[in-house]
Amino acid sequence: MSFWEKITGSDMTKELKIFESRAKKLPADYQAAWEKINANLWPHSDFTGHNLMPILDGVLGLLEERAADGQSVQEVLGDDIKGFCSTLVGEEGSKSFRDKWRKQLNNNIAKKLGR
Repeated sequence: MSFWEKITGSDMTKELKIFESRAKKLPADYQAAWEKINANLWPHSDFTGHNLMPILDGVLGLLEERAADGQSVQEVLGDDIKGFCSTLVGEEGSKSFRDKWRKQLNNNIAKKLGR
């Protein structure tokens, strides 16, 4: 990946298109779950979103494998997709930019207060 691709985000655009083409091959219930997972994971991204690429790739791989095995999406993810995503992001140690800014603000305030 070149510097220009990293700055413009064109590398992520390519990856996201690949993810979407893979997701379109899934059964309809898995596609709906993929959309919900996408919606729930993106708020946890860093400024660029690069931190989510391995997570999204892993989740999509899981969905592809389980769909090939014939399992239902409820058996794989359960009924709480939002909880699944929260657990997933917590396991990967991914923090949102809001979390990072909050920590930085708290550190700055503590320094100003002399703590």
